[in-house]
Amino acid sequence: MRTGEPLPAVGEVLSDLATGMWRYDAAAGLVTLDAEAARLVGLPAEPTTLTEAQIRSRFHPVDWNEVDGVVQLALAEGTIAEVRMRIMDENNRVVRVVRSRSKPSLDARTGEYKLVGTLQEVTEPVPGATARAPVIGDWRRSREAFLLDAGRALAEARSTEEVLRVAAGLSMPGFSPDGLAVFGVEADRLTVIGHHGHKPGDEAPFIQMSVDTDYPAAEVVRTGRAVYMSSPEEYKARYPASWPLAAQFGRHSWAFLPLTVAGRTMGAWMAAFKHPVAFTPDERSVLTTVARMLAQALTRAGAAETERELTDGLQRSMMPTLGPQIPGMTVAARYVPTGGGLQVGGDWYDMIQLPGGTPSGGGRFALTIGDVQGHDVRAAGLMGQLRIALRAYAAEGHRPDAVLSRASRFLHGMTYGEDGADLRFATCLYVEVDPATGTLEIARAGHPDPAIRMADRTVLMRPTSGGLPLGIDPDADYPTTRLVLEPGETMLLCTDGLIETGGHDLETGWRRIRRILEEHEGDMEELADALVQAVHGPSSHYATGPLTDRREDDIAVVLLCRASAAGICGGTITSVRSVIRRTALTIAQAEPERIAGARQQLRELLHDWSSPEQVDSAVLLASEMLTNVLVHTDADALLVAEVSGDVDGLGGRAGRRVRVEVTDASDDLPHRRHPGELASSGRGLVLMELLADAWGVDPRGEGKSIWFELEEEPVKEDGEA
Repeated sequence: MRTGEPLPAVGEVLSDLATGMWRYDAAAGLVTLDAEAARLVGLPAEPTTLTEAQIRSRFHPVDWNEVDGVVQLALAEGTIAEVRMRIMDENNRVVRVVRSRSKPSLDARTGEYKLVGTLQEVTEPVPGATARAPVIGDWRRSREAFLLDAGRALAEARSTEEVLRVAAGLSMPGFSPDGLAVFGVEADRLTVIGHHGHKPGDEAPFIQMSVDTDYPAAEVVRTGRAVYMSSPEEYKARYPASWPLAAQFGRHSWAFLPLTVAGRTMGAWMAAFKHPVAFTPDERSVLTTVARMLAQALTRAGAAETERELTDGLQRSMMPTLGPQIPGMTVAARYVPTGGGLQVGGDWYDMIQLPGGTPSGGGRFALTIGDVQGHDVRAAGLMGQLRIALRAYAAEGHRPDAVLSRASRFLHGMTYGEDGADLRFATCLYVEVDPATGTLEIARAGHPDPAIRMADRTVLMRPTSGGLPLGIDPDADYPTTRLVLEPGETMLLCTDGLIETGGHDLETGWRRIRRILEEHEGDMEELADALVQAVHGPSSHYATGPLTDRREDDIAVVLLCRASAAGICGGTITSVRSVIRRTALTIAQAEPERIAGARQQLRELLHDWSSPEQVDSAVLLASEMLTNVLVHTDADALLVAEVSGDVDGLGGRAGRRVRVEVTDASDDLPHRRHPGELASSGRGLVLMELLADAWGVDPRGEGKSIWFELEEEPVKEDGEA
């Protein structure tokens, strides 16, 4: 071309270069092609206008589906949209591969984009593309598989540390980075959330860097647009001030991408490469997709960590400490929240100092355990308020029945709406403890009964009088039951989550708990762990970390042990002289149904008795004595049963004896009668003489005591009594 001659028309130049031009109007849905572009897509070599459906039919469907994503990426980054597409004939065979390059622009009026670009046949592979074939073939399939795997792995990550570990392990198809860093923003400063492929301490220069710094991550945070640099020369030219910080790592290519969630840029992600990367549109598309998934995963993990931190703080503020050690007694407790939602529920326990002394000084104290209906934040809030109310009523010096009566009125007033729709209730067990004597005053509001493990590991479920759950009836009464915790015995209080979790009902759940109590030989802390682990696996004090499985219900456990004469709580009994199992039960005139509970309790007391016939005899005689008191007097009956004898630590026993005593306040002594065959009563003393080894009636200052004793029959060598 001579100097001064006018430049040839653009169309002529492109035609000479076998390059076609096209224009796409998204609003109208039309594509305009010049003659060369029409020829390349398999049409007659003349200008034409096609609908979107007509032009789509000329391309491979998989390639066409790539176009919109590439264009959107170019719009977001303000770059050129470049794609490679296969042209198909009528028989669905590939006739050529073309490359399209275009500059998208957004129509502010319609919100649609317009494209003006070029089309050129690809006759040779792109240098370096043999390893990753950026548009067609195996690379596309491997990229789709990679994104599916990456999305699944990032979605399953539960913490920021886990998200970063997953991101570091991502192997991108054909161009995996060897250095990663995630930057966050606090006020106007960059922070390094995590990194991979660098030595500890390498992040120091980038911590607390201003977002106005001439650094790629800072620019990404400011603008929300990605930065790609394919060579050290390009990095140095664009960011001369921060280049010395990057030069020391020996990388050759960098990609800085915004971490954007809901339109807000929360940070930046850096992917650095030791080998040169051209950052083709397909490579940028993969990086952008990973960045979006990474941003969402970090947001979820951050929310989960904030929730766990809130949960831990709420637990620490609501759950009490057990306070100082009590002379002669040991207390252990555990709380495990449910696995669903917020890790806080409605179960609680507490240890309360009562007026008249401190627990460390031997004064009385109270143990309380309960369960507010529900497993949500409202249940947790009501639990905290109810626990404070119980503390206040106890500190005023009220007896256990009065404490629960007042607490029931308090909860009813807190939750009862005008239509009753907001009514919530709570179960509760309140135990007042006298460490000096081991006396327990128990009031129960719809809660499971306590269990007692005796010194020789015999476990009894102790029935106690009770009333309705708290909050249902503001005028409900809560009768009190008095028990004595003998030296060496342990009392278990728990919520129903410990009993019924894992498909168990009350009966099978108690059976599981009984087995653990009977077999465990450690101290109280180890026993508390064993009870929880039997349901859900290992746990720590007060559930300091989430368990790995989903829990069906909250669990609260409290153990109270009265030390034996040797000062031991728990452990293994190796040799004890005159071990005593003792149970006591009061049956009121208005509670004849509790006689059945007394029979069951006596059977549990004699669970290892050698002669089943003697057990049946003891149960029959006790039932007769209790019935006589309720039928022939106006007084209540107190049943006391004791087993005494020797235990050698190996299961052997010698000379064991059971003594059952029923006491009442009536002075009327029983008389022997001679009932006929059809008489319905009068056989009590006759049975005593026939079945008991010894029996008697002892007058008291007020009332009397009727008792009998049975000596255990020796076990023969063949195991039969």
